[in-house]
Amino acid sequence: MARRAGSTGAETAEKLRNAALELFARSGYAAVSMREIAAETGVQAGAIYNHFPTKQDLLNELLQVHMETLLNAWSEAEKPDLTPPQALEHFVRFHIRYHLAKSREVFISYMELRNLEAANFSAIEGLRRRYESVPRAILDRGAADGTFNIVDPQVTTMAIIAMLNGMTTWYRENGRLSLDEIEALYVRLVARLVGQKKED
Repeated sequence: MARRAGSTGAETAEKLRNAALELFARSGYAAVSMREIAAETGVQAGAIYNHFPTKQDLLNELLQVHMETLLNAWSEAEKPDLTPPQALEHFVRFHIRYHLAKSREVFISYMELRNLEAANFSAIEGLRRRYESVPRAILDRGAADGTFNIVDPQVTTMAIIAMLNGMTTWYRENGRLSLDEIEALYVRLVARLVGQKKED
């Protein structure tokens, strides 16, 4: 099917990204062909290469856009004047809400990272480290002022992120607890994990 009149190259590229996101999440990167991605959007098989020369380019863009959008969202949500306990709670709540709304992107960003070529992998890892530095900086501040009791800040940082990301695999809107209740529970769990002392 040819591109419909009035549609733009940017719109087509966005449709291809969305189709790839859905298919990669459903079947895995290795099992999905460029022809299938094109068919999902009604784009002629050969035309997809005008937007993404290779499937690797498409995967890399999906992961890059996910990480850059996440970093931008945090930049807008960040509140620099919070105390370490307040900042950690703010981060936990931000991370949960953002990632639950992007569950497919989160799934692919972890499960398909191994399929990136070396240069692409390095670039995405750099973006991931930038995001991981956010909670790490909060933990370091809390450890320095005595409000957190942390054995290993880096391991604790990764444990927090892994715990929060896990929600995207099991959370259901019609579950036993509401999102607000689960979010509050996670805030308490993370506070315990960092040995948080109660603020005066």
